[in-house]
Amino acid sequence: MAAVVEVEVGGGAAGERELEEVSGTQPETEGRGSEHARMHAKHRGHEAMHAEMVLILIATLVVAQLLLVQWKQRHPRSYNMVTLFQMWVVPLYFTVKLHWWRFLVIWILFSAVTAFVTFRATRKPLVQTTPRLVYKWFLLIYKISYATGIVGYMAVMFTLFGLNLLFKIKPEDAMDFGISLLFYGLYYGVLERDFAEMCADYMASTIGFYSESGMPTKHLSDSVCAVCGQQIFVDVSEEGIIENTYRLSCNHVFHEFCIRGWCIVGKKQTCPYCKEKVDLKRMFSNPWERPHVMYGQLLDWLRYLVAWQPVIIGVVQGINYILGLE
Repeated sequence: MAAVVEVEVGGGAAGERELEEVSGTQPETEGRGSEHARMHAKHRGHEAMHAEMVLILIATLVVAQLLLVQWKQRHPRSYNMVTLFQMWVVPLYFTVKLHWWRFLVIWILFSAVTAFVTFRATRKPLVQTTPRLVYKWFLLIYKISYATGIVGYMAVMFTLFGLNLLFKIKPEDAMDFGISLLFYGLYYGVLERDFAEMCADYMASTIGFYSESGMPTKHLSDSVCAVCGQQIFVDVSEEGIIENTYRLSCNHVFHEFCIRGWCIVGKKQTCPYCKEKVDLKRMFSNPWERPHVMYGQLLDWLRYLVAWQPVIIGVVQGINYILGLE
């Protein structure tokens, strides 16, 4: 009998504890319910607000695209300078803000060498070795950025297909590695093309074989390169040890590095001397080199994405703030 009493007393104590726990959780449940209700009341009607924000974003993108196209057609020089400045500064802002020190170190090294090369390209009188130095530097950066972008793209694709598991690499680490390489390749590929175009125009005008009116200001010898102004020692039909000699459809001959830099890196599609249109597919017979032209077109599209997209997003956020949209 005593044992039964003890069991009953123990059961009563446990029941009291359960009642206390249930009664203690009721205020917490009520608090969460009221907080959930307040959140719903705060965000009530935001569906229409979000629709307005989407419409503002689409309208801003369309208007900005039209304005940029008109600006580029009417004032290409100022458009290119502003775009180059934004390409230079916008990533630097995010780098300092997010503490990407590795990118900052590479950016400083690239900026220092490019500043020296650009300084040499803008001096008068122009040293004869400067054009080759400029084109070789930008061709080197072009090839490095191209290869880096390809490796980054392959790393991303291998991660998506799960091939990183064969090397016991975590998916997040492999994806970060691929995206980082892809960003480095595309960013510096866009940046060096803009600097190369600026240097190409300035040096060609300084040398004198090219002018804005299209009339050459110097007579070009058959054995002189129209880009760098130096002698050509390798015949077109011969295989050069360091570089070959190219002949365009207009029968003018150039050093390999010079004409590659003029046509591909500097985005020039005309002969430096007579300004005749150049057929790149006929000029570069090696099929492995043809994708370089398509890669250059991809960089032109990414220039808009990197330089102007953050500005457009900032304008959209400013409009939403003025209109009180959240």
